[in-house]
Amino acid sequence: MTLDSLDLKAFLDEKVELYNRPSFIEFDPIVIPHQFSRKQDIEIMGFFAAILAWGQRKTIINKCRDLIERMSGSPYEFIMGHQDTDLKALLGFKHRTFNDTDLLYFVSFFRTHYRVFDSLEDAFLPSSKLRLGLSNSGIATSFEEWIWDKASCFEEGRAPNGPFVEEGSTVQGSFGEDSAPFPSVDFSAEEMLNHFRSYFFSLPDFPRRTIKHVSSPLQKSTCKRLNMFLRWMVRQDDKGVDFGIWNRISPSQLICPCDLHVDRVARKLMLINRKQTDWLTAVELTDRLRSFDPVDPVRYDFALFGLGIEEKF
Repeated sequence: MTLDSLDLKAFLDEKVELYNRPSFIEFDPIVIPHQFSRKQDIEIMGFFAAILAWGQRKTIINKCRDLIERMSGSPYEFIMGHQDTDLKALLGFKHRTFNDTDLLYFVSFFRTHYRVFDSLEDAFLPSSKLRLGLSNSGIATSFEEWIWDKASCFEEGRAPNGPFVEEGSTVQGSFGEDSAPFPSVDFSAEEMLNHFRSYFFSLPDFPRRTIKHVSSPLQKSTCKRLNMFLRWMVRQDDKGVDFGIWNRISPSQLICPCDLHVDRVARKLMLINRKQTDWLTAVELTDRLRSFDPVDPVRYDFALFGLGIEEKF
């Protein structure tokens, strides 16, 4: 390709308009969370659809629909209200290397998280611990320990130990449904993803085998699935594809999901120079896309992915 920068931007803008539309949804895993209207259902099934997104898209969609059926059509209600016997419905679920052991841990994590937070967005924000009512009465020795104790109170019918205190913090706040959201903090995508993985695997006795299903920049992964999930939740453009239900993470903070199709097309367009494909490759690509749109660089994911999978570019 010999397109100059202005021509390339115009070319990609045209492809964004072509693929960022409701007709794109039907054959893409994002069709799964679009079956729901409750925020938590969108988050839960969006997360599952992203994590399971490898292989043929038709198979991914069918596996997610199977999972929804196993959870009686209401993922959030199932996760928050299930009894141990209800979990039998999840046994035998499998997609590639993701199996029912992994699924049961995901359910446990979601149940723990949603007993403390209203949204999964908090799981990606290192600042969320500052929203939990900071005072000198904290007992837990870590944020994760505090979360586990808080969630356990629901099952054991006891009072929590008290609000968590981050050592050295002077920020005061309160936690509850009526609390104002913690103001957006400009954490990098790398910080958010590293924090999320650490938090996700903070519950006691998590299965070691499950670690491979949630990546982070620390493992030098492109974090394609998590970056795709963040795009779905964060971007707001009223095109009917991405949800835009989160408002404390800015679209400008996102990193472009870098799968095989996007990587191939981006290299053909000279948007990537790095030889290997890893986290720094995804960052390099996004930095190039920011030169076209610094406010919403990952909208070009539609163009690159569409060119790759639809046009075999």
